[in-house]
Amino acid sequence: MSPEIHLAQQPEADELLGRSPLALMIGMLLDQQVPMEWAFTGPFTIAERLGKNDLDAHEIAALDPEGFAALLSQKPAVHRYPGSMAKRIHQLCQYLVDEYDGDPTALWKDAPSGKEVLGRLHALPGFGKQKAQIFLALLGKQYGVTPQGWREAAGAYGEEDAHRSAADITGPESLAKVRAHKQELKRAAKAAK
Repeated sequence: MSPEIHLAQQPEADELLGRSPLALMIGMLLDQQVPMEWAFTGPFTIAERLGKNDLDAHEIAALDPEGFAALLSQKPAVHRYPGSMAKRIHQLCQYLVDEYDGDPTALWKDAPSGKEVLGRLHALPGFGKQKAQIFLALLGKQYGVTPQGWREAAGAYGEEDAHRSAADITGPESLAKVRAHKQELKRAAKAAK
């Protein structure tokens, strides 16, 4: 059974995120410099434009990169920077094909520890340390992927009852709390300058 996800705040897009590990991973990749809902709706938009009800790493990796960039650039664009994000998604899918036979769940299946999963996530194209920690926290908090030490490996994002990131969003109320936390961080950073 798929978890009930509320990251895109759009039922069809959230349903895809709940049942498709690759869609979730692509949504996480897109989650930068755009509102979170836009980022996590991206995988659904891509699947629709490909005429599919799911995403497949082998299929995306085999697509012509320029044609894929054009697909993401169609109005409305999948991201603020559709060309560069198309390239990153393509690289991510190629990496998954090369390293994990196209199966994103292979990154956490049978992983001995949260630290190991974090290392595998951090190795993904487009996943820095923070994005890898948030994704690990998301897997643990909402998808039941809880290898030993996952909370510690996820850092502050793994804390219970936190409202720091996409990992903590379970509906409109928690989304508002995450937004408030991010605004507070921006204010603090601005004040520190």
